[in-house]
Amino acid sequence: MTIVLNIVISVIAIIILQLLGMFIFNLMTPYKDMDELKKGNVAVGLALGGKFISTAIILGVAAYTNSYIWFMVLWFAIGYVCLIAAYWLFELLTPKFKISDELVKGNTAVGILLFCVYLGFAFAISSLII
Repeated sequence: MTIVLNIVISVIAIIILQLLGMFIFNLMTPYKDMDELKKGNVAVGLALGGKFISTAIILGVAAYTNSYIWFMVLWFAIGYVCLIAAYWLFELLTPKFKISDELVKGNTAVGILLFCVYLGFAFAISSLII
């Protein structure tokens, strides 16, 4: 029974952290993700998908490597802050254009690149989680 309870609590914690991570990412963008998706903006869809997958990778590794929920939460928070820092670093390294402006314009190339940046950093960051 204890194992089942632990699994249920872990799944609830993972869902809450994933949603919280997506909420924080949405606060960082000057546009509304869901509004852009309703318009069929593929670039924003790719970026949002990259956010979701990268957050899930970091969360998954934090859950896999830690048997206590509080350690999982701590390592997820550390990994997530690193992921946000990676986004802002990417923004700084593209001074000729603003990423969010290009996404709103529907620049699919920027959406794909940002998806890959999120994914690459998630894999790199998650390798540091113990």
